Amino acid sequence: MHDFWKCLVGVFWLAGTLAPHTATAAEPEVVKVGADHYRGTWLEIGRRPMWLTDGCVAGYSSYHRGKSPDQVIVEDGCRVGNPKGRLKTVRGTGRILDFDSDKAKMRVRYPLLITFNYWVLYKSPDKNWFISADPDMTNLWIYARTVPSKAKLKTMVRKASQLGYDVRRLEFPEQ
Repeated sequence: MHDFWKCLVGVFWLAGTLAPHTATAAEPEVVKVGADHYRGTWLEIGRRPMWLTDGCVAGYSSYHRGKSPDQVIVEDGCRVGNPKGRLKTVRGTGRILDFDSDKAKMRVRYPLLITFNYWVLYKSPDKNWFISADPDMTNLWIYARTVPSKAKLKTMVRKASQLGYDVRRLEFPEQ
């Protein structure tokens, strides 16, 4: 009987260590964006490195209307190796989770059951660039309608830092 209890405790311990952990920090604040935010092409200026984007430069995200008002068709793309390299794309279907309010939270489902949450944390007053992250601030992206000047890029990075992101983790692929 003693072995039974040891085994049971072991099972509960293992289940606790394998269970998904929830963030203890408060979720980041989002900003209000209009539905027009999800139209057209945004250039990926900065990002946290991840295996999905290894070797990718000149990244972008293009948004198009979906079948319903809260649906967005997303095409993410980049060039392999250099800005003139082979084009690599992936398409997904996004759903604006807070469509009736801020329109700042979008969940995108890509092929192979890959899902990302993108929350808009900041949008510039001129609406030409924005910062988005996942809810736990593990991944962060800086997007713009055009390639920014060095001074503008410094402003973008400073804003990401003010939002609480460790900007030392960002990379800035060639455009």
